Amino acid sequence: MTAPTLRTERLLLCPFTQDDIPELLPLIGAREVAATTRRIPHPYTQAHAEEYVKASQQGDEINLAIVRQSDLRLVGGGILRPDTDHQHAEVGYWIGVPYWGNGYATEAARALVQYAFEELQLHRVHASHTTNNPASGKVLRSLGMKYEGRMREHLVKWGEYQDLEFYGMLKGEAQ
Repeated sequence: MTAPTLRTERLLLCPFTQDDIPELLPLIGAREVAATTRRIPHPYTQAHAEEYVKASQQGDEINLAIVRQSDLRLVGGGILRPDTDHQHAEVGYWIGVPYWGNGYATEAARALVQYAFEELQLHRVHASHTTNNPASGKVLRSLGMKYEGRMREHLVKWGEYQDLEFYGMLKGEAQ
């Protein structure tokens, strides 16, 4: 699937390139980022970053760099995992610690959800977060997603079981 470039008021969501790795590594490599995500390991190495960028350029996922338009600084990443057979997609995102609290996750996630509904013509978008990341739940609720439940001790991260909170939105509910 060809990755799109999406524009919001303040952000540009565009495909990752190898040139992003020097800026990507300290952002995605922060323990605080890994602690609030399901799939980002810690410590995060140069090899992880190279594989992440390579994987973002192929396959069925849409994995985009989140770049601030004002200075073209990388602030995070966003992903859509479409399942066209079932007309839905999972949305995810991460933001580097120096950029937390600026609304970038909400702005980027809104663009990804809009793309899923308008361009991919999907029926449903869903997301989840671990209970140790309530800020992500706030992002999902601000998008208009509905809380759908908790899977207790669904994941093991760093030797501890974690609950997952699930949210979803149907196309007709999009803001």
